[in-house]
Amino acid sequence: MKKNKEAQARIKINELLIKAGWRFFDEGKKKANVICEDRITKKTLKSDELGNDFELTKNGFVDYVLLDDYQNPIAIIEAKRENINPLAAIDQAKIYADAKRVRHIFLSNGEYHYYWNKQEMPTPQPITEFLTYQQLGEVEKWKPKIKDMQNVQIDENYIAISQESQWYAHDKQKQEQLKKDKKVTILRNYQVEGIKKLQLDYCKHQKQRFLFEMATGTGKTLLSAAIIKLFLRAGCAKRVLFLVDRIELENQAKESFSKYLQNDAIKTIIYKENKQNWKDFDIVVTTIQSLAINDRYRKLFNPADFQLVISDEAHRTISGNNRAIFEYFIGVKLGLTATPRNYLKGVNMEKLKDNNLAQFEERQLRDTYLTFGCENGLPTFQFDLLKGVKAGILCNPFVIDARTEITTEMLSKEGYNLTYTDDEGNEQDDTYFKKDYARKFTSKETNRTFIKTFLENAKRDPLTGEIGKTIVFAVSRKHATNLVQILNEEIEKIHPNKYKNYEFVGVYFF
Repeated sequence: MKKNKEAQARIKINELLIKAGWRFFDEGKKKANVICEDRITKKTLKSDELGNDFELTKNGFVDYVLLDDYQNPIAIIEAKRENINPLAAIDQAKIYADAKRVRHIFLSNGEYHYYWNKQEMPTPQPITEFLTYQQLGEVEKWKPKIKDMQNVQIDENYIAISQESQWYAHDKQKQEQLKKDKKVTILRNYQVEGIKKLQLDYCKHQKQRFLFEMATGTGKTLLSAAIIKLFLRAGCAKRVLFLVDRIELENQAKESFSKYLQNDAIKTIIYKENKQNWKDFDIVVTTIQSLAINDRYRKLFNPADFQLVISDEAHRTISGNNRAIFEYFIGVKLGLTATPRNYLKGVNMEKLKDNNLAQFEERQLRDTYLTFGCENGLPTFQFDLLKGVKAGILCNPFVIDARTEITTEMLSKEGYNLTYTDDEGNEQDDTYFKKDYARKFTSKETNRTFIKTFLENAKRDPLTGEIGKTIVFAVSRKHATNLVQILNEEIEKIHPNKYKNYEFVGVYFF
């Protein structure tokens, strides 16, 4: 059984290598560029002649060595059985890589795979497939200039000097005027703190993954712009991928990065608008959904195309099939979120591993902290709602009671009981609870009550009386559409003819 499991793992590894264009045997003028630690036999064998148990094959597969065009070793692969974590082979792989004088190491058990550039990366990073020969060559050409980043001085003016090159030449009065007239932006103290924390962890502690937990409204995009500038200008990234989860956020990100960085010769594009020449730009913005369709990301990009990958709303980026996209790229990973998901808290993981391995692995994959290298359950940097309120950046939320008779009953243990006659004339009796609202049961008057309560209590501009920017969360698309209709009807009563063509409210689907 032990040998069979290891053999099955190597069958899968073989398939992945072939898929990535590596050759086990000569193909015409192209020489084989995969050998094994003990070397494969010179006789050309068909795959079915090798059988399933490679350990029983003379000169069979043990560890793989990948060769360059001159038949020199360029990378090694250390294989383990399917039920063993590939990282268990890290020490053995390092010794073997040193002996072969290569810096590229792959660790795999056929199901899970890791890539480690031992000269540039402190630890192996998860991948979904092996790099091609061309991709390894691209990695070989580029080396991050960590010492240069370490020497960069970060202060509140770090973005301001990108917007206004003569910023330091102006006196305080002129600077204040530029803030108003040209929207020159100053970093807040906590944003400077966050950048310095990442800079320290990357340069001194050689970390590759970071998680910033920041409340909505605390300037995650501005902070991202500063970090992008730091990586690009210090030579620790050639190109950056910025992942969002909504089309509207693509435009917002592009506009923000252009505003903050274009005068620093850092160019930003939305991928779908520049499919042919995206490599000419420094920052590529796209939605995670557009990359997921038919595994499009594999056709559009190589794993080494981006040296920094930033995930906005990171807790959603790594959910479901999106996780494969995230792990596909081998660059430094930064996750931004106000609501990280902690799937390990309060769980006896050792016990779960013994009793339910599938659930154990699922929790690990979905845990935001673990994904971004924060195994201790603490983010790299945190500026949550409480800190935002204390700093005077955010307002403390408060609750307004807007219940109706229907919602009061739906919130009770007994639920809301409704008796009605169906289309066939039969009397029906149903009970609905809070989880059923806008899913199984909807009340137009209840929705209208919610909207009127909001309009009566919403914060307004003291001069114009207009309601401030607001997010209204709905249960479903249908529910959102109904709320939009009511909002437009009610605002028309308050401000006749002021808002037309849905200028007051729009509907966006997450």
